[in-house]
Parts: sequence; C-alpha cells; structure tokens
Amino acid sequence: MEKKGRKIILSAVLFFIALILKFNNEWITNTLYIISYIVVGLEIVRKAIRNIIRGKVFDENFLMTVATLGAFGIGEFPEAVAVMLFYQVGELFQSYAVDKSRKSISSLMDIRPDFANVERNGKLEKVDPDDVKIGEIIVIKPGEKVPLDGYVIEGKSSLDTKALTGESLPREATEGEQVLSGCINLNGVIKVEVTKEYGESTVSKILDLVENASSKKSKSENFITKFAMYYTPIVVIIAIFLAIIPPIILMDFAFSDWLYRALSFLVVSCPCALVISIPLSFFGGIGGASKMGVLIKGSNYLEAIANTEIVVFDKTGTLTEGVFEVQKVKAIDISEEELLKVTAYSENYSNHPIALSVKKAFGKEIDEKQIVKTQELSGLGIVARIGEQDVLVGNEKLMNERQIKFTKCNDIGTILYVAIERKYAGCIVIADKIKEDSVKAIANLKKNNIKQTVMLTGDRKNVGESVAKKLGLDKVYAELLPDGKVEKVENLLKEKSEKGKLAFVGDGINDAPVLALADIGIAMGGLGSDAAIEAADVVLMTDEPSKIVNAIHLSKKTMRIVRENIIFAIFIKVLVLILSAFGLSTMWEAVFADVGVSIIAILNALRVLRINKT
Repeated sequence: MEKKGRKIILSAVLFFIALILKFNNEWITNTLYIISYIVVGLEIVRKAIRNIIRGKVFDENFLMTVATLGAFGIGEFPEAVAVMLFYQVGELFQSYAVDKSRKSISSLMDIRPDFANVERNGKLEKVDPDDVKIGEIIVIKPGEKVPLDGYVIEGKSSLDTKALTGESLPREATEGEQVLSGCINLNGVIKVEVTKEYGESTVSKILDLVENASSKKSKSENFITKFAMYYTPIVVIIAIFLAIIPPIILMDFAFSDWLYRALSFLVVSCPCALVISIPLSFFGGIGGASKMGVLIKGSNYLEAIANTEIVVFDKTGTLTEGVFEVQKVKAIDISEEELLKVTAYSENYSNHPIALSVKKAFGKEIDEKQIVKTQELSGLGIVARIGEQDVLVGNEKLMNERQIKFTKCNDIGTILYVAIERKYAGCIVIADKIKEDSVKAIANLKKNNIKQTVMLTGDRKNVGESVAKKLGLDKVYAELLPDGKVEKVENLLKEKSEKGKLAFVGDGINDAPVLALADIGIAMGGLGSDAAIEAADVVLMTDEPSKIVNAIHLSKKTMRIVRENIIFAIFIKVLVLILSAFGLSTMWEAVFADVGVSIIAILNALRVLRINKT
C-alpha cells in the first residue's frame, strides 16, 4: 500500500509539472506525461495483458488500458494520464477500506493461542496447543491467552473475554468454572484441566467460522458478479459501435471526435464502484458483528437477517438460565431457614438439579452426623431421619400416600412439599430463572417490527405459558419432543411472507435439527452445545438473546448501504454514459463517474464498521 502511494505521488508530481509549466518544446511535455503514465499505469497494462492471455478479457484493467492508450492515440495526453492516475487513487482508497474492515476481523484472529504450558512429569512444558490431550493439566499465567477449553482445578483469576463475547467487563474464573480458549488471563495463575482438543476448542471453531464466512455470497453479491459478467462485454461492444458507425453514417463528423466519445464511454462503464463496494459492505458487516460477539457464517446470512419476520426461541438455556433456583420458601409454624435446613439435609446425598438448588439456597455447611438415614422413593421424593425428626420431602403423591394434610401450592415450577413428624411444615418452589436479558430482547424485537415471537419447549404447559406471559411472547408450544419442534417450525415457516425469514434461537443438542431447518439458525455459543453451534448460521458468543436485535440492526444498516451504493453508482454511470455518447461530457467527467463514484461508494461502505449497540 505504501509503495502504491509513493508511485501515485511521483506520477502526480510529473503530471502537474507537465500540465502547469507548459514547456515550449512539446516533446518534453509529452515525455513527462508518458513517464508519469508508466509510473502509475504500467502495472495495470501488465495485468490487462496477463488476463487477456488467461482468457479473462473484460475486466477493469482492460477498460482502463484501452481507454488510456486510445487517448494517447488521439493526442489527449493529459486526459490519458489523469484517467490512470485517478483510477489508481481509487484503488488506493479500496485497499485502505479493505484493510480497515479486515482489521476488525484480524483483531479477532489475535485470539489464536501460540502455546500451552502443560504439566508433564512434574515439570512445565511449553508446547503447541495441537499437542495437548484431553485430561492434561495446563497452567495459564497472567497475560497469557487461554489455549484450550477446560475447567479450573486450582487458582482464581479474571479473564478478558472481549474478543470472544464483545463484553468489556472481565469474567471471574474460580475452581470448578469453565474457561474458554481465546480469553486472556488478566491476573492470577490458574490450573485448567483440558476438556477438548485444540481442533474442537472454542477458539479453533471461531477462527474457522470467520475465515470461511466470506465464501458464502449473498444474493446482492451474486447479482453484482453476474451483472459485471454481462455488463462489461456489452458496453465494450457499444463503445466500438460508437467509434465506428457514426463517422461512416455522418460523413461530416471527425473520426477522432467519436473515438474520444467511445473512450470516455469505456472509462465510465467500468463497474468498479459496484464490484468493490458491495462485497466490502458485507465484509465490513461480518467484521462489525464479530466486534459485538456475534459470529455470522456468511454474507448470505447477514442479508437474510434483515428480512426476519418470525423469531422462534427454545426455552431452557435460551430465554431462561437453564439452572434451577429456589424461588419461594413457604413455611408453616417454623422459620423459612429451618424449613430450608431440613430439606437440604434430606437432599444432601442427591445430585439431582432440584437437590443441588436447595443446598445452594441453604448456603451453609451440612453436618452429616445429623443425617441418620435417607431413602429415595422413585417418583415420590425422599424419606429421611434428621436428628430426632422424621422428614418427608416430595411431591403431592408422597403427601397423599402418607396421608399428610397439606395446602396445595399453585405457583409455577417444581414444588417440594415438606412434612416433619407427619405434620405439614410448608413447601419450597423451585423454577428455572428467566434471564434478565430475555425481557429486553423480546421488547426490542417487537420495537423492530418482528411480526411474531414464539417459544417452543419440552417443559410442562403451565411452566411454558408462565414464562411466555412474563416475557410477552406471542405464542408458546409446550411439552414438545425434538420432532415436535421440527413440526411446529415447519408450520410457522408457512406463515411468513415470500421474502420474510424465520429465525430459530436455541442452545441444546435437541435444537440442532430445528436450527438447520430454519431460514436462519442462531445458536447461543457461550453455553450452547457443539451440535447447536455446528448447525447454526449465526452464533452468539454470550448467552444474551438481546444480541439478536444488534445483529438485525447491523444487517439492516448493511443492506441500506448496499442499496444506496447500487442506486447511486448505476444512476451516475447511466447519466454520464448518455452524456458521453452524445459528446456532452469529457473524459474528466468520465473519470469522476468511475473513480469518484467508486471512492464515494467505498467511503459509504465503511460506515457499516461504526457499531451502535442497543
């Protein structure tokens, strides 16, 4: 890029010396023009000749070469040099624009780890991440990148997850916490047990997604490619006719005048503004999305998101935390703390999510000496002896079977009824917590004119309806198996308009078929399963559904810029083409219609890199 810039400056200096000083000897002036042209244009002429030999005739290099050499042929030396000089200035702007949008993605590439410190035979070995096996222990020091996915087994630290998630706040990593490759360790030393080989790790998959994203072209890009393929030969043929036929029919017109018009016509006809700015807009959009923690696997999906009409959500892990928590404690004749204590002691030896949530809510160390016995009754609950008390913890069936008089709880969730010494002591309500971000996501989707928001869940009907009501969803379908979800999505696909798109958002293995079926599959990448991420077209690197709204905003902005560039470029080109054909424009206007329009379109495309988060 610097080399090209130096060539342009040198050529411009020679050009303006010849243009301004106007030497008495015309030979000196023309020599300066020719040298200026060689400095800035030789590379283009070489490319044109090389492409002609390869069979690729009608490209921008061919058009620029024919137009400029033709201008030399009819004695228009200044305009010949000016066309090539301004064209190269346009190319320089293009290079700058591509570099800038590429940097937005290259910052993501910085997450690639260089090495891993592995504990082997009591020593630390610095090895390639590819050489680390599952189950090995790696040590990550302050300032180092996390090379592989795993769980912290020793130490505590803060991790910079910005490159993965787009979030500026560090995430705490303590014993038992999962860490993802690509994060940066900010302070403490941590030991991590590796759970995935490098090829299957988060960082490897993200890099693969980004590197392959540009291979999937949008309809707009495909249109421009096909447009240029047919458009360029047609305008070349028209230019030839323009140079030859009028002088034959209109005998009083000079051949050089019509040749000049034909050359101007060729300069204008170059479709650079479209061919450069449209892919650049999509490339910048994908790079901009990655800054927000949204990975879009191709520009075709970026284009599709703008037309989203229906958004369908999975429930657990997508709209809810996927973690059971104690929501209410209703105690009778004892304190809430005592009720929690008795229940936690009774559930002490169980690893069921319900039991774990009760023990977490109790939050104190359990004295196992007080647990005399516990017995699990399948489908009912637990019978325990805690200290001197007999305790029953379970569902309605257990209370009825043991003839305990109890008050039925109508709260939504899993209800644990507790009886102490055959007397009803109260109940504990446990439910999956709704993400705070989900409320924001649904509200913003409605503001963005999404026609329907739907939730599909395998959970009970009353639970599903309760969550849907709290979030303000339009529809909810509950008690669905994976094939039931597929059937519902197939029906919903029939409800959208011809151009409208349906997006499905999920995180589990059972969501993979639906993610693949939807027009746009969106996976929750933070905690989502590998199968869901693999099947999806878009991956949210945090478990925040509100990022879908950010992706929609970015997609609409990208498509708006693409449309602006297409309309602007075609309008100016058609206008100047007509003027050139009738001899009402010079090659200077032709240069603006080509290079000037290209520069304006490129600068407009760069606006997509300015990210506005909701």
